[in-house]
Amino acid sequence: MVGLLEKRPPAKSSVLPMETIKHSEEMLRTALISNHKDFIDMYQKYTPNVKRFLEEGFKANSILFKPIELHSKSDWILSNPEPKQDFYTYYTNSHRKTPVPGKNIICIQIIGSFGDSETTTNTYIHWLKEYCEAFFFGLEVKFQEPVPVSHTGCKFRINKYSENLQIHTGGILKYLKNSKPKDAFCIVGITMVDLYPQDSWNFVFGQASLTEGMGIFSFARYDDDFYTMNYKGKLKVKQSVASDDYSVFDAYYTPSITSKLLLRSCKTLTHEIGHIFGLQHCQWLQCIMQGSNHLEESDRRPIDLCPICLRKLQCAINFDIKERFKALLRWIEEDSKSDPLVQPMLTSHKPTEAFKNWKEWLLQCLQYLEE
Repeated sequence: MVGLLEKRPPAKSSVLPMETIKHSEEMLRTALISNHKDFIDMYQKYTPNVKRFLEEGFKANSILFKPIELHSKSDWILSNPEPKQDFYTYYTNSHRKTPVPGKNIICIQIIGSFGDSETTTNTYIHWLKEYCEAFFFGLEVKFQEPVPVSHTGCKFRINKYSENLQIHTGGILKYLKNSKPKDAFCIVGITMVDLYPQDSWNFVFGQASLTEGMGIFSFARYDDDFYTMNYKGKLKVKQSVASDDYSVFDAYYTPSITSKLLLRSCKTLTHEIGHIFGLQHCQWLQCIMQGSNHLEESDRRPIDLCPICLRKLQCAINFDIKERFKALLRWIEEDSKSDPLVQPMLTSHKPTEAFKNWKEWLLQCLQYLEE
């Protein structure tokens, strides 16, 4: 069954005085550990330092984990009521999927170009690959060879409001299903071309089939200029394009790979793959798994998981929590490892300026885990 993961309007609606969602320590403790004896026993297998770190989320004045803030009536929680998913609900869900031997690779398919050259696209792919391997620590991430839009055979159109090209999600998902490797836990398509799921919709950021372990997500609207008159991806509204004339994508505009765009891409990619692992939208604490209805709300989300969602992912992959944080920190501090895919490197280093606050947060987490 195909379901929309992220349906978002193009802009925010009315602004509210900032509010916070504060849960009691008892509620957060139950969400993380559970009241069931076998789940409590399972939790006790963590080391004292890991338990102390996870339970930092219970503290009202925690420096690591903050309550969710609401800024607008269109924020996700207010406009999309959903049941909360605690660890017990996640673990006992018979439909959730986890990697198993022989089916444990995260595959990512680039559709169209990223940046202004093949080398820029390959460099960007390599950064995302290394980031995902740190985030989903212990799993291998493979990027399929990038393909042009024409290769997918999907429908496309010119959006009459934003005047940019859009590709149809249903055709992309069909292509991904047919090209999913047998050893893949999931396959995710990413593109810089805007998406639409059906003719009556303005746009969608992403669509996925959780049962099939696949999804397609667009970073097009993460360009700072997308909603301005300066956006270079606009086409002439009256321009007519034949339904099979994919040449219109040959010189399609893609934004420069900035630090902010890299940050947004990392956040979106890991959030959406998190859904394929069975993690639902987080309503406990500020977390990368929070839903978002607009770019400002997405930008407010932290880049990593709250303790409850971290325990869910750790249970699915069985990684060492401290080693995962070290891997994420290395990704920020070090340039990419050599890879024949990225030769020659036109970009001298990863643009990680936008990750500065997150680096400081990772160092604080490691202090808790190493004391």
